[in-house]
Formats: sequence, structure tokens, C-alpha cells
Amino acid sequence: MDNKLYIYVVDRDFGFAPNPFHGYCTLATCKPRIRRSAKAGDWIMGVGGGRLKATGRCIYLMKVCEVITFNDYWTDSRFELKKPVRNGSKVMMVGDNIYHQEAGSPNWIQEDSHHSLVDGSPNVINVIKDTSSLNVLISEHFYYFGKSAPVVDLDVVCYKNRIDHDERLLGSENVNRFIIDMENKYKNLKNFILDLPFNFTTAHKRADQATGKVI
Repeated sequence: MDNKLYIYVVDRDFGFAPNPFHGYCTLATCKPRIRRSAKAGDWIMGVGGGRLKATGRCIYLMKVCEVITFNDYWTDSRFELKKPVRNGSKVMMVGDNIYHQEAGSPNWIQEDSHHSLVDGSPNVINVIKDTSSLNVLISEHFYYFGKSAPVVDLDVVCYKNRIDHDERLLGSENVNRFIIDMENKYKNLKNFILDLPFNFTTAHKRADQATGKVI
């Protein structure tokens, strides 16, 4: 099976989706189509757009190392620190390990998190959208640039900023060369958080995927 590079615009960058903290870069919410399709060995690249005033800049690049379910993510001790603590530090507030089910129940529990309502109760729209894919993408091979996102040559992979994501086969010479060049250029930054997320100062706020608003 040919591996792919998935490219999309990160609309807001709180450190929640993706979450680059605690030694793993994870995509556990939002982007259900990518989470549904991506396999180990694929790459995900999030680029900036107009909202962040970062068009053409790479916010993060991660190689998918594992794909696990929400319930496995919740019970895996490696990801205990990614469970949100809303009265903790900003890093703790944006924890993305927020979904699980009680044994025998089909209902999803949404922890008090960036995707909950202001009072901490579940945001039903966010629950429905996030759980339309049960997959969590895990990376131990990533580059997270945050506010110091570098300009990258997206023309090489024929990508133009758009609402939906694009997919490129890694077997393509241009795409393969793009990944190799990124790895060579930033090899000293592997698994390193170069800078804080663009929206980290407002990490206490909540996002509603139905309205696109952050409150």
C-alpha cells in the first residue's frame, strides 16, 4: 500500500489539534476524514492560513507511527498526561485525550476540555464530529514549529491553501523529495517544540465546530 502525505490548513493553533506535548504529537480531534484514512507510515502536514496570518508556513509535520482508538488512547498510560485539566497550566488545559466509553455503553463521554461547552458540559456537535472517526493518530517522529512556522515551498507538492485537505502519494518524486528535504533541514528539531502554538495565550477558551467560534 502506498503511503501518503496529507496536507491541510490549521485554522486555529491552540496546541489541542494537533497536540505536540509530552513527547508525542497527536491528532485526536477534528479532521475526521484524515483520522479515518491515515495509516502508519503516512505523513500529516498542517500549514497556516489567513486566520493565523501564516499562509504558506508549516506549523507541523508528523509521521504517523500508530493509529489507535479513543478508548485505547484513554486507557494507555503513555497518554495519561494528555487528559485535560481545565484548572491547570495551559499545556494541561489543551489535553486532547478527551473521549471514552464506559464498558458496554455506546455513548461517548467527553471530558471537560477545549471542545466542551463553557460550563464544562459536553458540546454535542463537537462530540458527533470528533467521533465520526474513532481513530487517534500518534507520532513519535514529528516537527512542531508553532509560531515560528517556516515558509515552505508548497508548489513542489502542488498544494494551494483550501478548506479541505489534499492527499499526495509519497511515491511521487516531488513529494518524496519534499519530505527528505524537510527532514534534512530540520533534523535537529525532530520531536522538539520549536515555539508555542499561535493561539496558546487563549488556551483557556472553547471551540465550537458548528459555528467556528471560540469563546
